[in-house]
Amino acid sequence: MKKLTIIFSILFIFIFGIISAQEGIKKFLYKGKIDKFPVTLYLQEDTSGCGPKFYYGMYKYDNLGTWLYLTISDDEQSRLVMVEGGITGILSLKLSGETLKGFWISPDGSRKLEVNLKEIPTTNKIMESYDRKYDEVNYEMNDC
Repeated sequence: MKKLTIIFSILFIFIFGIISAQEGIKKFLYKGKIDKFPVTLYLQEDTSGCGPKFYYGMYKYDNLGTWLYLTISDDEQSRLVMVEGGITGILSLKLSGETLKGFWISPDGSRKLEVNLKEIPTTNKIMESYDRKYDEVNYEMNDC
């Protein structure tokens, strides 16, 4: 009986830890344009730690099939800097309510395009496909 109590206690702690970690992750889907090109941005906000928020994401031009991995940094004024994997471009955006506005900047700074994105309503079922795709893109970028 004592072994069974210990096993259930460990199982409870493990499951509670997984649920707690998931509670700190919010997922967003944005649609809009970079210049005149329609894009979709998938963004995760992780507040499960005791420190600042962490962001993870990817985006794609809607007429192309390739998702671009993003390394994301933020500051206390809701500004996000997103560097495309391989440093093919940089998104410098300001989060205001349900919108992200700012610029896409080429790596050499020679091109600067306006970015306007709006959060779109979604469901857990819809987000599952984006979660899987992000896992693939993240793996491709960060696999040793």
